[in-house]
Amino acid sequence: MTEFTDSLAESFHGDVTTVRNDRFHRYELLVNGELAVISQFMDRPGHIDFMHTETKEKFKGRGLAKVLARFALDDVVASGKRIIPHCPYIAAFLRQHEGYELDIDWPAEPPVGEPGNE
Repeated sequence: MTEFTDSLAESFHGDVTTVRNDRFHRYELLVNGELAVISQFMDRPGHIDFMHTETKEKFKGRGLAKVLARFALDDVVASGKRIIPHCPYIAAFLRQHEGYELDIDWPAEPPVGEPGNE
């Protein structure tokens, strides 16, 4: 399990922890120990396929999914694996943030829910 803990009290008003939870095949972001955001993945030989990212209702609008996306993508890159973004949130994040271009294998079809493939 990969874990990162940071006290971001000024921006999130609580302790934020990010974890790779291999048991449930997801990255997790917790606020004060409560699960706030998940990003589900499939770990395949040579790549991580992101399937779905979800923020619990009470934590929406705080930018927490972005924090988890950056943690998850950095973790994949550090492991030497490739990123496959089937999740529309992760795909949109990758299109908006530089630095991951050499580590992405785009799926043949844009993720369902991404602009142009609603």
